[in-house]
Amino acid sequence: MSRIGKKPVQVPAGVTASVDGQTVSAKGPKGELKFVVNDEVLVKMEDNAVVVSPASQTKDARSKWGMSRTMIENILTGVKDGYERKLEINGVGYRAAMQGKNLQLSLGFSHEVVYEAPDGITIACPKPTEITVTGIDKQQVGQVAAEIRKYRGPEPYKGKGVKYAEERIVRKEGKKK
Repeated sequence: MSRIGKKPVQVPAGVTASVDGQTVSAKGPKGELKFVVNDEVLVKMEDNAVVVSPASQTKDARSKWGMSRTMIENILTGVKDGYERKLEINGVGYRAAMQGKNLQLSLGFSHEVVYEAPDGITIACPKPTEITVTGIDKQQVGQVAAEIRKYRGPEPYKGKGVKYAEERIVRKEGKKK
């Protein structure tokens, strides 16, 4: 039995949520999001909360139960508060700057890397070595942060590259004489 799926998702103040068949839609101060729940999971509104339950007791239905509840909770949180992911750049000469809506990265290549932000995502550079990715869709914010990190991931010897702010790089010892 899913422990996560059993808990109903409370709709926060300032957010309106509605269930139309298998589609859960939420509208809040930051925007509007929808999530289509799998057919093996039942969704309904009860007392200003979204209740999720499996349609049958098959293993497949029970495995999608908790994930569906978490996805609904993510869209409700996203339209109310939004999500943010911070990245740090380490290395001599490595830096980032905004060029209009595009992110321009100097990462030690012979060329500048230009990353175009997709719709619904805001990228900011408070410092030349910090990047902040914000948006209402948790998956999209994480995907954009991962794509930026992928250009030059942190290496284990000196820690140079783009890393998440909360990420800890396991360092290796260099060659010995």
